[in-house]
Amino acid sequence: MKKTISSCIQVAIDNALSEGEIRRLLETPKTSEHGDLSFPCFALAKIYKENPNLLAKDLTGKLTHEWIDHVEAVGPYVNIFFNKKAISQLIIQAVLHQGENYGQSGSGKGKTIVLDYSSPNIAKPFSMGHLRSTVIGHSLALIAEKHGYDTVKINHLGDWGTQFGKLITAYKHWGSEALIKKEPIKELLQLYVKFHQKAEEHPHLHEEARAWFRKLELDDAEAKQLWSWFRDESLKEFEKTYQLLGVSFDSNYGEAFYNHQMNAVVDTLQQSDLLSTSDGAEIVPLSDENLPPCLIKKSDGATLYTTRDITAAIYRKQTYQFDEALYIVGPEQSIHFQQVKAVLSKMGHSWATHIHHIPFGLYLQEGKKMSTRKGRVILLEEVLQDAIQLASENIEQKNPHLKNKDEVAKAVGVGAIIFHDLKNERMKQIEFSLEDMLTFEGETGPYVQYTQARAQSILHKSQQQTYKIEGLSSEYAWQVAKLLSLYPDKLVLAHEKSAPSIIAKYLISLAQSFNKYYANEKILHKDEHLSSRLGLVKAVTIILTDGLHLLGMKAPQEM
Repeated sequence: MKKTISSCIQVAIDNALSEGEIRRLLETPKTSEHGDLSFPCFALAKIYKENPNLLAKDLTGKLTHEWIDHVEAVGPYVNIFFNKKAISQLIIQAVLHQGENYGQSGSGKGKTIVLDYSSPNIAKPFSMGHLRSTVIGHSLALIAEKHGYDTVKINHLGDWGTQFGKLITAYKHWGSEALIKKEPIKELLQLYVKFHQKAEEHPHLHEEARAWFRKLELDDAEAKQLWSWFRDESLKEFEKTYQLLGVSFDSNYGEAFYNHQMNAVVDTLQQSDLLSTSDGAEIVPLSDENLPPCLIKKSDGATLYTTRDITAAIYRKQTYQFDEALYIVGPEQSIHFQQVKAVLSKMGHSWATHIHHIPFGLYLQEGKKMSTRKGRVILLEEVLQDAIQLASENIEQKNPHLKNKDEVAKAVGVGAIIFHDLKNERMKQIEFSLEDMLTFEGETGPYVQYTQARAQSILHKSQQQTYKIEGLSSEYAWQVAKLLSLYPDKLVLAHEKSAPSIIAKYLISLAQSFNKYYANEKILHKDEHLSSRLGLVKAVTIILTDGLHLLGMKAPQEM
């Protein structure tokens, strides 16, 4: 539609601007009183050196097309009002014809995106602090797939590093095999917290922890056995949470996987004269990039996760031949990823420019970051189970005879948590509030899911399978149809900006608009427009279902 209107304007202004330039200038007014599209005349005013208000008035008399109902000049703006019946017919037919493929751009066809997200630390609980990376990353993968990309979803587990020296030290001093077997994550967390408490009084524990980690790096049998045990128990616990969230991965290779590949990378850095020695440690200076030096090996020979990330990036490029690599990781790692990219570039890897850090705002607890080390942690699985239980109670009250009650309660409860996260702009800090997360009224996931179920119920009552669309001219139907037409643009923006919140906010707007339509029009009234109204309802179910899917949520047929 924008392309067609842009061409009309191009003819009316004697090709003073190209069709592409006009299309970029076209705006969607915030209120319907100002039309469906608006063209500002400032760029024309510069070309013609005339008053933009006069140019707008002049242009209104030259714009004609079967899709245009009328045109108004308001100051320097040309406000274009569409022929509602003609345009709504086109929109509804397009959605019904394309179905779940509506909005696919095909921009990613033949391309691969690697996404690194979630990545919890072994032997620590899957806490609320991991939710954002997990659901943002999962949604970005689904959005990329919608555009035709092949995706590789990687759970880069934190299964290596000095924290394991700390954990082994704590286990050797205060651990109980029986307690760990009974409640592995809970007991391992308590040991981790206890280590940091005791180390404040007894600093020598840090040296003991470093010694155990060195043993682990040297494949000491006892250290390796304890590490493997902690890892296996953690993965079993993580899987419970992933199953609740409906999240799966193509690779669970953690940091440990790259241990035996790092020497080759360090050798390459050495041979390329990129390494320098500083206080016994090996570094890559990055002063030319205005970055602090990148630490590759500590003075005691221990490697760092920076070394492993550089190694992992090279492995992923060789293995997957990615076009883009996204790291959905907290903002505190910003410098780290700049260093990784800079070192890779110095090594001659031009593809380093296609690595992107996608940071996000954190969950805060009483204004402070959640901390496993200090024991300030909220378990994600418990939050999800609470949400499912509340959804179950709501269903029992409102629709006790609903089929598949448990399945619907899970979809609604888990959906509430996911949507609450994703409707927030990615960089926004979120104060943790279980009450807010479990609210099912207002701008929430359950509200969107319920709207979709209501629309499905209308279709079920109609028993109509095919729809003859002739277009609708009522204001309520028009507002719904206009929103449907915006879906493809929202998908492009969500991908370009790595922002699932764009889709979440769009779904709220569509649900609100549909509910106004439902409240003000007798959809099932038998007249010549019945099939068109039902076609609009069907189109809404297609978009709501698809949009919820892209957020990682289910769309129950009944609620």
